[in-house]
Amino acid sequence: MAFKSPVYNVIPVPIEKIKANNYNPNSIAPPEMKLLYESIKADGYTMPIVCYYVKAQDVYIIVDGFHRYRIMLEHSDIYEREGGRLPVSVIDKPIDQRMASTIRHNRARGSHDVELMSNIVKDLHELGRSDAWISKHLGMDKDEILRLKQITGLAALFKDVQFGKAWKPVEEE
Repeated sequence: MAFKSPVYNVIPVPIEKIKANNYNPNSIAPPEMKLLYESIKADGYTMPIVCYYVKAQDVYIIVDGFHRYRIMLEHSDIYEREGGRLPVSVIDKPIDQRMASTIRHNRARGSHDVELMSNIVKDLHELGRSDAWISKHLGMDKDEILRLKQITGLAALFKDVQFGKAWKPVEEE
């Protein structure tokens, strides 16, 4: 069977069944949030929220679209007009792939909170993902990954790094 993009199966989901993820490092300044509200007010939702469905809890975890979700939560006029439902496109991927999807979506559009990005690198490392995997899936070079690892301050993140031997002082005779 040929690949079919999730966007072809957009479904209306009650906002009460949608939950934010705990790893999104993207942030939007208040003026841009106001602009997003004005855009949704004028044009409606033109892009679905990307979510992962957790069947056992009957909830949808946001992968991309947190700020569009917030607009409905914070603006009763939008909530009422949309009947409390958001357009959702569902992806079925494990957590590391969802994290990577979130970052790819965000990096294509905006800026990130550095501390949250470093936490994602730490989490992916703890899930067993290599620097090469992180580089490929998050679009980072090795220096950026190194800087983000340094921010977390966790020595475990450097366990696979080869370091050169330090110099030894010459003893005076």
